[in-house]
Amino acid sequence: MDSRLQTYVVEDNLTIRENLIGTLEELTSTTVVGFAETESGARAWLLGHDGEWDLVIVDLFLKQGSGLGVLQACQSRKPLQKVVVLSNYATPDIRRRCAEFGVDAVFDKSNEIDALVDFCIVQAKALHPAPGAPGAG
Repeated sequence: MDSRLQTYVVEDNLTIRENLIGTLEELTSTTVVGFAETESGARAWLLGHDGEWDLVIVDLFLKQGSGLGVLQACQSRKPLQKVVVLSNYATPDIRRRCAEFGVDAVFDKSNEIDALVDFCIVQAKALHPAPGAPGAG
């Protein structure tokens, strides 16, 4: 079993997506298992890979559709599966709207990447505790 955080990225900006994937895979125990640039692409992947991910990172503004539709598709996820939003528009109103969809966290692309990295580290440790650590089975 892979002990890395199986992560799916919904981001339509190629540069941001590549930098995000590189950062997460280098600094955290994360494997990116796929990505989508559109709402329909993300929804289709999530539907076809129900239990095959631990974390979904969603941008709200996409080439087609909206990240909100992706969040809606994640509402029936398993308790250990986490969904976060990474957006340039992490306003109080957007954060409130995301909370209504059950999002676990919202991060601003411009100044909260470190917080996203920390979130991923914590999630990876929670899913796959080191042998002998509290909660390790």
